[in-house]
Amino acid sequence: MDTATTAGNTAWVLTAIIAVALMLPGLALFYGGMVSRKTTMNMMLMVFGSFCVVGVLWVAFGYSAVFGNSLGGLGLLGNPLEYAGLGQLLTAPDDAALPPLALAALHLMFAGLTAGIVAGAAADRMKFSAWLAFAGIWATLVYFPVAHWVFSFDSEDGSFQGGWIANTLGAIDYAGSTAIHVNSGVAALALALVLGKRRTWPVQPKAHNLPLTLLGVGLLFTGWIGFDGSGLGAADNNAAVAAFNTVAATCAGVVVWLLVEKVRDGHTTTLGASSGAIAALVAITPSCGAVTPLAALAIGGAAGAVCYFAVSLKYKLGFDDALDVTALHFIGGVVGGLLIGILSTPEAPSRAAGLFYGGGFELLGRQAVAILAVFAYTFTVTWVIAKVLDKTMGIRVPAETESVGLDVVLHAENAYENGEDKAHAPRGHAEKLHHLVAGDPAAENLARVEAATSER
Repeated sequence: MDTATTAGNTAWVLTAIIAVALMLPGLALFYGGMVSRKTTMNMMLMVFGSFCVVGVLWVAFGYSAVFGNSLGGLGLLGNPLEYAGLGQLLTAPDDAALPPLALAALHLMFAGLTAGIVAGAAADRMKFSAWLAFAGIWATLVYFPVAHWVFSFDSEDGSFQGGWIANTLGAIDYAGSTAIHVNSGVAALALALVLGKRRTWPVQPKAHNLPLTLLGVGLLFTGWIGFDGSGLGAADNNAAVAAFNTVAATCAGVVVWLLVEKVRDGHTTTLGASSGAIAALVAITPSCGAVTPLAALAIGGAAGAVCYFAVSLKYKLGFDDALDVTALHFIGGVVGGLLIGILSTPEAPSRAAGLFYGGGFELLGRQAVAILAVFAYTFTVTWVIAKVLDKTMGIRVPAETESVGLDVVLHAENAYENGEDKAHAPRGHAEKLHHLVAGDPAAENLARVEAATSER
C-alpha cells in the first residue's frame, strides 16, 4: 500500500471518528429535547451511559466478536477471544490500508450509538440500572453478532470480508444500516412491548425544548456525513459519493416531511423537520454508495413520507415507542434497504444493478431477506433479554416515580432550575450532609434529599 494513500486514508478515518463522536451529544440533545422537563437528564444519561458500557465491552471482546474470524466459517459471529483486549492491534502491518485501532475506534462509536438509539423507546419509565444491564447484554447477544453479519475486517491485509449477509447472501449495506438502524429499531419495538405503556398513554408528554432537539439533529447530520463517508475506510471518490448522497437525501427528507405535514395537519413544525431529517439519514445509510444523487433525493423523500405515516402505527397497534425509534429507524432502514434493489446503479461504488438498471428482482430479494433475518433474530433475542431482566431485577420504575419524574428520583438532579434548587445535587454521602438549598433549614433540606434517595 502506497504510504501517501495510507496516510490519507488514516487522516480521513480519524477525522470521521471525530465527526461521529459528535453524534453522541447529538443523540442526547435530540432525545433530551423531546421528553418532558422531568426526565431530560435521565434520557441524556441513558444515551451516554449505554455508550460507555458498550465501549468497555467493545475493548474486552466486542471488536473481536465483530471483526474476528468467523466461528466455523459461517459468518455468524467472530471469535470473541481473537483480539480480546485489543493489545494485538497496537502495531499495524506494513501493507495495512489503515491502522487497525482507527477502524476499531470508528466502530466503537457505531456500537455505542446503536444502543443509545434504542433508549428512545424506553423514555420516561425504565429503571436506569436495568437500562445499563440491558444495554450491555443486548450489545453482546444482538449487536455484536448482527454487526458481524454486515461488517468483517481483516486487520492483517486491510480488506473487508463481511459476514453472511455481505458474503453468502450478497446484500448491499454500504454504511451499516442493517446492523445499526434496522437492528435498533426492531430492538426498540421489542423493549417497548415488554416495558408496557406509560401511565399517560396514549397522551404523550409534550416535547419540552425543541431548540435542543433541532441542535441535536444538526450534530447528528454533521456526524452522519463522516459516518457514511467512512463506510469503506478510504479517502477516495467512493467516500465523496457517499457523503454527497447523504446530504442530498437529508434535504429531500425534510422537504417531503414538511409538505406532507402541511397537507395533513395544516402546519409545518420543527419536530417534523427534525424527524424528516433522521428518517432520510437512516434510509440513505445503506444506499449512499449504491445510487446516483437523483436517486438519493428519491430515497430521502420516500423515507420522509413513509416514516411520517409510520409514526401513527404505534397508536393503531397499541405499543408505546416513546420517541418513535421504530418508525424512524426500522421503517427508515427498510425503505433505504429495499430501494437499493430498485435504484442501485452499476456506476456507483457498490457496482450493483437494481431493477431500474436491468438487474431484475434478485438484488431486491436479497435486500428483503437481510432485513427479515435481522428482524426475526433481533426481535426474538431482545424480547427474551427484556423479559428475563423484568422477571429478575425489574425494568420499570414505580408509578409514583414516573409521576414525579425520573430526574429527581433516580438522579437527584434537574435539567432546569425550578426556583427552589439553587445548588448542585450532592455527590456522595459526605457532601449530602452539607448540601443546602438556599433558604431552607438544613434539617428540612436533608430530609428532602433522603426522601428522594430512598425512592431510588
